[in-house]
Amino acid sequence: MRGLPPTLAALLVGCLPAQAQDPFVDAAGIVPGLVAEMRYAGSHNFVGRPIAGYEAPRCLLTAKAARALANAQSDLAPRGYGLKVFDCYRPTRAVADFVAWAADPAETRMKAEFYPRIDKRDLFRLGYIATRSAHSRGSTVDLTLVRLGGGGEVDMGTPFDWFGPESAPGWRHLTPSQMAARGVLRNAMIRAGFRPYAQEWWHFTLAGEPNPATAFDIPVR
Repeated sequence: MRGLPPTLAALLVGCLPAQAQDPFVDAAGIVPGLVAEMRYAGSHNFVGRPIAGYEAPRCLLTAKAARALANAQSDLAPRGYGLKVFDCYRPTRAVADFVAWAADPAETRMKAEFYPRIDKRDLFRLGYIATRSAHSRGSTVDLTLVRLGGGGEVDMGTPFDWFGPESAPGWRHLTPSQMAARGVLRNAMIRAGFRPYAQEWWHFTLAGEPNPATAFDIPVR
């Protein structure tokens, strides 16, 4: 389900025809009312600084994924919910940046917020950091629910990018309202054509994505 190693991905991108060099759209122009807090373009993330390849706080996706996300947004609106995105397309250089960060056990400035009960040395073994990411194909999105009318984020049981078993969609110790909220998000995304991910309630990949074997390294600008 994930992309390719950064070095191979860069070679593939370099071989793409000219018309494929900009394969993404800005989801904000496709999904009415979409809220965006692009975490890796700033410092509020598990690394604690902007991540390589994120030069602007934009949610870039393939057009097919953006249209599907618009369908999910429309599905949720009658229930009083909307979508807030944290990450969309992710350049392979960003994946490499995560890998380099994870290989440095001394850098733990954001541990208390994002992985307080996980030893950083175990992030690879536990699958929280990997050398490839589905995000690099442009049809995967990390997101949550917000209440329409400025009500803020819905309580999903953990924050986005929480490293721990609590982030699994079906974690047993959620409150009934947290479990219901995860179900609302999951069901809306599935109806729109996305597949959920077993370890993270916020992570969804479009089924039938247009670039299933290509990881891109185009910077987010």
